[in-house]
Amino acid sequence: MNNSKTLKLIPIMFCFFAMGFVDLVGIASNYVKADLNLTDATANVFPSLVFFWFLIFSVPTGMLMNKIGRKKTVLLSLIITVFSLLLPIFGQSYELMLVSFSLLGIGNALMQTSINPLVMTVVKGGNMASTFTFGQFIKAIASFLAPYIAMWGAMATIPSFGLGWRVLFPIYMIIGVLASLFLASTPIEEEKMEGKAGSFLDCIRLLGKPVVLFSFFGIMCHVGIDVGTNATAPKILMERLGMTLNEAAFATSLYFIFRTIGCLTGSFFLRTMKMKHFFIISVVLMALSMCGLYIGDSKAVLYTAIALVGYGNSNIFSMVLARALESVPEKQNEVSGLMIMGLFGGTIFPLLMGFASDNMGQAGAVLIMAIGVLYLFTYIPKIK
Repeated sequence: MNNSKTLKLIPIMFCFFAMGFVDLVGIASNYVKADLNLTDATANVFPSLVFFWFLIFSVPTGMLMNKIGRKKTVLLSLIITVFSLLLPIFGQSYELMLVSFSLLGIGNALMQTSINPLVMTVVKGGNMASTFTFGQFIKAIASFLAPYIAMWGAMATIPSFGLGWRVLFPIYMIIGVLASLFLASTPIEEEKMEGKAGSFLDCIRLLGKPVVLFSFFGIMCHVGIDVGTNATAPKILMERLGMTLNEAAFATSLYFIFRTIGCLTGSFFLRTMKMKHFFIISVVLMALSMCGLYIGDSKAVLYTAIALVGYGNSNIFSMVLARALESVPEKQNEVSGLMIMGLFGGTIFPLLMGFASDNMGQAGAVLIMAIGVLYLFTYIPKIK
């Protein structure tokens, strides 16, 4: 990659970091619950908002890119994100936090839809999946830091200016402002879209193309397995090993550790081996993890299974997205919107897993995730 492309990718990687701000909703909802004495059901409204806005805004964002361009759409997403982070500085009432997290979800939906096509504008066909994966690694850094910054603020180990754990918001807001300025000052030439912009129905009709449809369900399975593992892994340890919730919470950290490692190493492997081969390896690792989660009854087996699904699932999104965008080069904006809409799978899988676990224990939840893994095996022939 030449120096010109590298210089243009640096501000885009800052934007990937800003994309990770949305993951602060997890730790923030716990603090809001404690501060306002909320019930679990009421507090869980906050993280559920994220996936809801993906369903509503993803396809319209793809259409918006056709009108104002990819760079301006990313800048718009950053502006909305910065404004969402500004609100909690002035208070933490339930209504204010509801508006803040809603705007954070909307901004993230716009960003996830527009930033990958913007990467394609710069990279132009070279190592797209690898670049997407490295961007996901940068995003994971912001996700990792959020709980620690909130904790440091709550414990007053860093200057919090009376905000306590909410010092997380101005810190990330400042980074968001810098990312906006950095991207705005970077010249990125975009090809003009030929013909008139498609309608909403035109975007939906793209699902009639087999590769796009298979990719859409692939994204749903990826996100469903991701969210499902986070929710189920601690429960499996509690059910089979008798761990307390605090002890079992390490399962979630272990998953994210190996997912981050997967993103970092995946960006290398996707440059040195065929994407199809790496996809097969990833899905096989996930299949082995499902076997371990289903029959495992020791800490070693279960921890290994969690690590395998973390690593295996880390690059699925990037590879499926790259294949979908390559399949319809003249409609990349619309295809990106459809793929990001597939993130709504993060609400469907946990719902089905909940019903299954009520009837069969946590093994039932693992079976639902295994169905998603089996589907990904059927996607292998779609990869060039």
